[in-house]
Amino acid sequence: MTPEQMRDASLLELFSLEAEAQTLVLSAGLLALERDPTQADYLESCMRAAHSLKGAARIVGVDAGVSVAHVMEDYLVSAQEGRLYLRPEHIDALLQGTDLLMRIATPSNAPAPADIDAYVVLMGRLLDHMAATGPMTPPMAELQLEPPTPKVEPPMSATNEAPPATPVEPALMAKRSTESGERVLRVTAERLNSLLDLSSKSLVETQRLKPHLATMQRLKRMQSNGLRALENLNVHLKDHALSLEAQEALGDARRLLAESQQLLAEKNAELDEFAWHASQRAQVLYDTALACRMRPFADVLSGQVRMVRDLGRDLGKQVRLEIEGDKTQVDRDVLEKLEAPLTHLLRNAVDHGIETREQRLLAGKPEEGLIRLRASHQAGLLVLELSDDGNGVDLEKLRRNIVERQLSPAETAAQLSEEELLTFLFLPGFSLRDSVTEVSGRGVGLDAVQHMVRQLRGAVVLEQTAGEGSRFHLQVPLTLSVVRSLVVEVGDEAYAFPLAHIERMCDLAPEDIVQVEGRQHFWHEGRHVGLVAASQLLHRPASQNSAQTLKVVVIREREAIYGVAVERFIGERTLVVLPLDERLGKVQDISAGALLDDGSVVLIVDVEDMLRSVDKLLNTGRLERIARHANQAVEAARKRILVVDDSLTVRELQRKLLLNRGYDVAVAVDGMDGWNALRSEDFDLLITDIDMPRMDGIELVSLLRRDNRLQSLPVMVVSYKDREEDRRRGLDAGADYYLAKASFHDDALLDAVVELIGGARA
Repeated sequence: MTPEQMRDASLLELFSLEAEAQTLVLSAGLLALERDPTQADYLESCMRAAHSLKGAARIVGVDAGVSVAHVMEDYLVSAQEGRLYLRPEHIDALLQGTDLLMRIATPSNAPAPADIDAYVVLMGRLLDHMAATGPMTPPMAELQLEPPTPKVEPPMSATNEAPPATPVEPALMAKRSTESGERVLRVTAERLNSLLDLSSKSLVETQRLKPHLATMQRLKRMQSNGLRALENLNVHLKDHALSLEAQEALGDARRLLAESQQLLAEKNAELDEFAWHASQRAQVLYDTALACRMRPFADVLSGQVRMVRDLGRDLGKQVRLEIEGDKTQVDRDVLEKLEAPLTHLLRNAVDHGIETREQRLLAGKPEEGLIRLRASHQAGLLVLELSDDGNGVDLEKLRRNIVERQLSPAETAAQLSEEELLTFLFLPGFSLRDSVTEVSGRGVGLDAVQHMVRQLRGAVVLEQTAGEGSRFHLQVPLTLSVVRSLVVEVGDEAYAFPLAHIERMCDLAPEDIVQVEGRQHFWHEGRHVGLVAASQLLHRPASQNSAQTLKVVVIREREAIYGVAVERFIGERTLVVLPLDERLGKVQDISAGALLDDGSVVLIVDVEDMLRSVDKLLNTGRLERIARHANQAVEAARKRILVVDDSLTVRELQRKLLLNRGYDVAVAVDGMDGWNALRSEDFDLLITDIDMPRMDGIELVSLLRRDNRLQSLPVMVVSYKDREEDRRRGLDAGADYYLAKASFHDDALLDAVVELIGGARA
């Protein structure tokens, strides 16, 4: 290809990007003008978009684009100058021109020259007629203008990015801009995935420094104790006559030990500072990489407002789509998978939900039907609510349809609740339409929506109010790259249950397990819930522990609900999803893998698959019973922890957390009170604040490290101060662990306690 050809190809590509951006501006502006033709700002933005496209088409030599954009610009200028009052027929003509411009910029879908000529001639005739008769122009139908095709959505870019909403010169399109003026470059999804994967691994690697630092602190304390022991030995040996060689050897040992301790202290401080900064930067890197995958929900809405409007007109209805929360951030992969189900639901709302003009007027409703789509974040999920003010679902017709299709006996169908009836609409091949149309009646729609939402690990629920409309509630993860999970232990291995599928978690006493029809159950929210062992489902060795209670995760998928018994709860974690190697195929009951903070591997449970496994075990009679441990276990000595904090709230919070985990806990109100408790009682761990009256935490730790009986006691500092110098002061004083209250949560404290002294039992 010659340089000239390369240059031309580049300009055509830029023109395509320009057209993609400006046709979206035109579509949005024209739909707004249809509701209120006097909005000067929308008239101005549409005129500028048409003008920019005309200039861009002229630069790249696309004459058809110049012609169409020019007549559209004249049309809009006439409206701006008050010579034309825009009516729905005029909006139809301008939208038809918008579609033509997008097709002109897409070589594979370019319109025929005759179509372009016909459009330009008819628009010109209208302008001539308007000049002769004044602003009160006749309807477009009198000029026999071809109606626009119902095709509504302009093609999205390869990366599904939202194009800019302001005019952009073609020469600048190599670096596109967002509404806020930030420059945006096109990046492949594979590179973004790779960046997120590397950043998550970097974050995990920095977390692995924490236990290493704790070990180094213990080593420093042990060496300090060794130096004190050597000093004590030196004092005792002063009363003995030592040879010159022995004295020199003792002096060398003292000097070398002191020098090594000084070096160890310096390197520990450097390593601690490096680890802190590395973890902070790794977290920022990970958050930034994750943010790169997030796009506003508006990206999936491109063309949907237009589609609803055009489909309504095609069906003889006047329908408007209102959108709230269009700036809600969602992972681009989720957005791509949401486009199809949302289109299904919107078309369903226009066709099934909104009544005809006559029916709405008879019911006392506005002539224009309204569909609302709301997007929001709730507990790490994207929550969508799509509602219409139509007639709702005819429950009696639905009941008759169920019986006619032999999906349920008439007696049973008569007793079905509204919620149970509505679930039939999601069955494959089910439709309330008696005849097939282009829009619906083929029995495909809601079942496809449910299938696609389930693929996103989400759920969809339908509600309705007779005569007032229907509401679809969708919940899907904000991202498929990250999943909030409960990590548990099964057979000495870590597994993660996505929180979206967890009903609750509980400790089940042996006496709460009952036998119903030969199977183990427990009572949960007014119903018996089947109990199964995670070890059997995941093919792990059964637990041999003698805990007084059983740890149970209650999982639910639609109507299916079971309690899954595990060995212990490790805690709630945000996991970066790592797909399994394709060569493994589908691993039973497992959807993906992830890495925990310490670098260990955790497998993410496929809850739907696991529920199918439970049903299979039940049907084959191979479901194993869980051994119920009697209260005969020998009570082991509980480990004791002293909590020192002058804040009653913090003190009680820590005390209750530790008590619930099985530790024996004593409290002290300040450093002096804590020091008195340490000298009079035995403890396995000290947890202390820094800023306290009478004696602060630094003084308390320093006293403890100078005491021969207490100097080896593990110490954790929990403080609001998270500056590097504060952390260093605490660790230099002799603390083994420093936890900032600013980032404090239950798991962080309990994990640190287990790391320092292990479980609650000796």
